[in-house]
Amino acid sequence: MIRTPTFNRRQVFGLGLGAAGLVTGLGARRALAQAATSPAASEAPFGAAKHGMSVFGDLKYAADFSNFDYVNLKAPKGGAFSTVPSVRAYNQSYQTFNSLNAFILKGEGAQGMDLTFSPLMVRAYDEPDAMYGLVAQSVAISDDRLAYRFTLRKQAAFHDGSPLTAHDVAFSLNTLKAKGHPLILQQMRDVVGAEALDDATVVVRFAKGHARDVPLYIAGLPIFSRAYYTNRPFDESTLDIPLGCGPYKVARFEVNRYIEFERVKDWWGAELAPMRGSYNFDTVRYEFYRDRDVAFEGFTAKNYLFREEFTARVWATRYDFPAIKDGRVKREQLPDLTPSGAQGWFINTRRDKFKDPRVREALIQAFDFEWTNKTIMYGAYARTQSPFQNSDMMAEGMPSPEELQLLEPFRGQVPDEVFGAPFSPPVSDGSGQDRALLRKAAQLLRDAGCAVKDGKRVLPNGEPFIVEFLADEPQLQAHHAPYIKNLGTLGIAASLRLVDPVQYRARVEDFDFDMTIERFSMSATPGDSMRPFFTSQAAATKGSYNLAGIASPAIDALVEKIINAPNRAELTTACRAFDRVFRAGRYWVPQWYRTNHPIAYWDVFAHPEKLPRYLGSVGGIELWWSDAARASAADKAGKP
Repeated sequence: MIRTPTFNRRQVFGLGLGAAGLVTGLGARRALAQAATSPAASEAPFGAAKHGMSVFGDLKYAADFSNFDYVNLKAPKGGAFSTVPSVRAYNQSYQTFNSLNAFILKGEGAQGMDLTFSPLMVRAYDEPDAMYGLVAQSVAISDDRLAYRFTLRKQAAFHDGSPLTAHDVAFSLNTLKAKGHPLILQQMRDVVGAEALDDATVVVRFAKGHARDVPLYIAGLPIFSRAYYTNRPFDESTLDIPLGCGPYKVARFEVNRYIEFERVKDWWGAELAPMRGSYNFDTVRYEFYRDRDVAFEGFTAKNYLFREEFTARVWATRYDFPAIKDGRVKREQLPDLTPSGAQGWFINTRRDKFKDPRVREALIQAFDFEWTNKTIMYGAYARTQSPFQNSDMMAEGMPSPEELQLLEPFRGQVPDEVFGAPFSPPVSDGSGQDRALLRKAAQLLRDAGCAVKDGKRVLPNGEPFIVEFLADEPQLQAHHAPYIKNLGTLGIAASLRLVDPVQYRARVEDFDFDMTIERFSMSATPGDSMRPFFTSQAAATKGSYNLAGIASPAIDALVEKIINAPNRAELTTACRAFDRVFRAGRYWVPQWYRTNHPIAYWDVFAHPEKLPRYLGSVGGIELWWSDAARASAADKAGKP
């Protein structure tokens, strides 16, 4: 299984990507002044201040709640948690880091930097999208929903003791809109600007027609110190430790090897309702390895304590070392109840050889998932079919009347199959070279004008049909090899190009590849975060996650339907309609997913018996705690 770039960070609602207008400093004040006289500006009165917000207004917890239901209020503070990166966001890498600025495009950002900052509001992981106040005590929304007024807590402060004010919030939001990572820019494109009315009140204004999830995204962004950045450029890669305001601060690090965070013992937010029972470890540490096998050996040697296993072969065959046998290392499989997302080889349709959907379907027919799953992955996976896999947003069967109503305007512009059962990848005979599927692939290539000449497949222009897979990990060779062999049977000259992580990211951001593996997952309430993956604008934007170069007016329109759905029922319908069109486009070769998270950890921890459904990462940083009794017992078990 390929590691997941998870876009639901601990304190972030969703991600987007692309170009956006720049609003900062004097420009922000001018934009706000112009907005006040524009049709998009909010002149409507504000509603009552509330302690939380969600996409559709529903909240599980009342204003006087004391803690989230899923935390352990008796969890002790102390101990250490260490792991290797298993999720990434913005400019982060799994294998390395060279910057402590994780919110811009430049550099390789260090994992865990979000721990050092606090946002206005934080997620409740037992609700699809609800957020509750952290830095913000309350939020009031204008009747036209074009302005959100946040009232800040008086005790909010930075690590040096200086107060965190509305001026810092306004500075942070306007600066991120101007200079943040492209993912941030796109998500903030409907933000007109932020303005501090006084030290305790900040108003964020949005353009008319803004996506419904953008205010939640804004509420989850980190807050920086305006004073700290007075004489420092925000948009530069740096190893200077920034002034934070979160539950942890950077303690020590060695570039490319590790970074360690220490808990702020007197953190101002520790006893607030959304934080009680959370962030229990005194030390959180990330270890970086360039090689996955070496990283596994590091775990067996207790160089780090927690590991989520992403390789079925390793899970099935290598967890037999002494610490497993004597009980010092525990294994669990935690259920994954969130949308599984899309994982596969994405086909770069910007390149002429991949523009014909028949060619792309031939590539799909050539991959034998059943053989790969059985032989390489120990039967641990199911076939991915949809970007909404493992959720009710995935299309199944014939379209409903409500779906047809959304799809009918595009009849003649999209394949006819959109109005029938959705496309699903083929099921092979498991032989590794299913002749029926390869014959179908060969026919599709002939129909697309790709003939065989002197035993080699050629494109319609007579050039050889060459496919290069781009990857940054040698462990993926086993998954590519049988697929490359099948493509060779079709006369396609396919190969795997392995590059280092920095070069890989640069090439992917420049769309300099034929096919590459990626996985992404949407939140339970997808919205503006759809744009960076699927829209025409993102297809033309450097650094976009639209790896396939999808540029479809129908998909663009359906993304907008998803973003603007007024309730969850219509959201689900729009997602299913979108899914049908996306799958009909043959933009990727779907791979696999599993419905659980295999984890292993040295038996020094404990965690809540039932983890919340919408927890973005199973890692133990937030909700787990150090268990002294278990640590002592495990230590004794390891002694001769």
